[in-house]
Amino acid sequence: MRLGLLGPAGEETEKLLSAVTFLRDEQLVDRAVYLGVDGALDAVIQGFAEGLVGGDPKEDAMWTRAADACIEAEPASIDRFIAQERDRRSLSMFESLPTDATRVIELLNGKVTVMIYDKADLDEEDIVAASVLAFGKSPDPVIKKVGARWFLAPGTCGVLVLEDKPDGIYLAQHSAAGEELSVQKLSTARAARLRIQGQK
Repeated sequence: MRLGLLGPAGEETEKLLSAVTFLRDEQLVDRAVYLGVDGALDAVIQGFAEGLVGGDPKEDAMWTRAADACIEAEPASIDRFIAQERDRRSLSMFESLPTDATRVIELLNGKVTVMIYDKADLDEEDIVAASVLAFGKSPDPVIKKVGARWFLAPGTCGVLVLEDKPDGIYLAQHSAAGEELSVQKLSTARAARLRIQGQK
């Protein structure tokens, strides 16, 4: 499992498009979550999809696009249409956080990853259950271990990739253009509970 985390972009949609392309075409992530609540990802994905298939890129308009493109088309044109539609569908791996402070959850290596915009909205239940807490409200990247938990933020237009490997979770930090900035293994083992003899 490869999980991409995209930092809020605001008006910097060109950088966000670069990050989206990087995660889809080079990192081959299974899922990518935009940790902003400004609607920028939805606009970028809409434009990306329109560039692939033209016109209305919604799923329920596919049959209209197929009729327009394929009824009298040569086999090669039909093949191109199918390839474009597959590319469009691949964009479904990208999702934005809900705007109502709802968190998004993923399991990596059996550990809970909670994703939210503002870490101030995390509650006790989130913190107790999670090994990784990712948030978007930070202009600068954050990679910090607190106790047995990791707090992560890509920063503005930043990219983080979490990969579930047999021996644990690995984190790679990238710029929006795809430049690798750092790679490390996240230690997510629970801290041992020590009991002092004579205490209950």
